[in-house]
Amino acid sequence: MIDLTLLGCGGGMPMPNRHLSSLFINVNGRKILIDAGEGTQVAIRKNKLGFKSIDIILITHAHGDHIVGLTGLLSTIGNSERKTPLILIGPSGITEVIKGLSVLFKYLPYELKVIENPKKLEFVINKELIELSNNDRCDFILDTEELDHSSPCLGYSLYFKRRRKFNLEKALEMKVPKELWSKFQREETVELNGIIYDSSMVLGDERKGIKLSYITDTRPKDEIVDLIKNSDLFVCEGTYGRDEDINKAIKNKHMTFKEAATLAYKGNVTELILTHFSPSINEPKDFIENAKCVFENTLIGEDGMTKALKFIN
Repeated sequence: MIDLTLLGCGGGMPMPNRHLSSLFINVNGRKILIDAGEGTQVAIRKNKLGFKSIDIILITHAHGDHIVGLTGLLSTIGNSERKTPLILIGPSGITEVIKGLSVLFKYLPYELKVIENPKKLEFVINKELIELSNNDRCDFILDTEELDHSSPCLGYSLYFKRRRKFNLEKALEMKVPKELWSKFQREETVELNGIIYDSSMVLGDERKGIKLSYITDTRPKDEIVDLIKNSDLFVCEGTYGRDEDINKAIKNKHMTFKEAATLAYKGNVTELILTHFSPSINEPKDFIENAKCVFENTLIGEDGMTKALKFIN
C-alpha cells in the first residue's frame, strides 16, 4: 500500500489557508517528497510525517514556490541524525541550483546525491533506505518527461511493482530446496551446492502494480499523456479554474481545470486530483464542474488530504 499526503495545494505564493504545492509519499515506511516550496517543513510537522526517513526528493523545477523550502528541509533532515545518502532528482540545471543553495546549508552529515534530468531510474526499497537498483531486483520505476514551462521542468511517474506470489507446485516441480524458499520473496538469485536457483523457479506471474503520476507546471502536451497512461492516481496542476482564463494559462505556461481533466481522460487514469491553485482562487471547488464535464472522477486537492493506494487483486 502507498500512502500519500498533499502537503499543500497552492501555486505562486503561500496563502493563510493553503501551503505551496507538495506531495509526500510513504511506501513501506520509507518516504519520497515531490517539491519543497516555502513552508514544506511546517506542513510535514503539521501532518506528523517525519523527516529522517525521506530518501528521495523530486524537484519539478527551480521556481521559488517549488524549491525555496529545500535548504531548511535538508538541514532539518541532517539534524534528525540521518547518516545514509539522500537522492535529489530534478530537471536540467538542478546541479547548479543545488550548488548555489548549498551556501545556506553548507555541511550535511549525509551524502546528497543529485541526479539531473534522468529519463528512467529503477529503485529498491529496503527497510532502512530507498536506493538505486544495481542488480536484477527492482521495487519501483521512475519515469520522467520534460514539460513546457518557463524554466526546465520535469513531470514524474512512479510505478510501484507488486511482489509475485510464491507458487508451491512450481517450487516442488523445480526441486528447489525448502531452505531457499523465503529468499525468493525479494526475487533473489541463490547458489547452493554448486547449483544456481532464481526466483522464476518458485514465483508466479507478474501482478499489476500501482502507478502514480505528478505533473506541474506546464502547458498540455501529447508526451504527458504517454507518461501518465493508466495511472491509478494522477495529481495535476489546475492553476486556473475558469475556462475563460485560457489566455492567462497560455501566457504563464500553466493549465486550466479543463485542460488537466482532458489529460486525465486521454491518459485513461483512474482518478485525478487537482492542485497548484492560483492565489486568485479562493474556493477551487467552485470550478470543479469545469473538470468533471471532461473527466468525472476528479477531486479538488486540499492541504492535508490523504490517499491510500492499494494493490488490487
